[in-house]
Amino acid sequence: MKGQMDTEMGKIIVDEDVLAKYAGSAAVECFGVVGMASVNVRDGIVKLLKRDSIRHGVNVTLENDKLLIELHIIVAYEVSILAVAENLVDNVKYKVEEYTGMEVGKIVVCVEGVKVIN
Repeated sequence: MKGQMDTEMGKIIVDEDVLAKYAGSAAVECFGVVGMASVNVRDGIVKLLKRDSIRHGVNVTLENDKLLIELHIIVAYEVSILAVAENLVDNVKYKVEEYTGMEVGKIVVCVEGVKVIN
């Protein structure tokens, strides 16, 4: 899947990895998000991703010319998951639309774990 925009000067094609990195970077900036998670479906193991592997915690697809973004996150302990998710959706939607010029149709937040922060 590649994102595509038509402009008066031609066509712009954005790779899925670029869109996923934008969304992942915007997500980890949000209060209460410890990081992105990678889930091993076979073993059911959740792993906190390092900053350079952020893309693996994000799935981006294109449906009806709109982006569908799925974020797998780990939240901080004693932080409202609902508040974190609402802030996350607003922040990611704004930043992805602002920087790419593509419309975000839906954002799904999957909380994969909780981590105690000292």
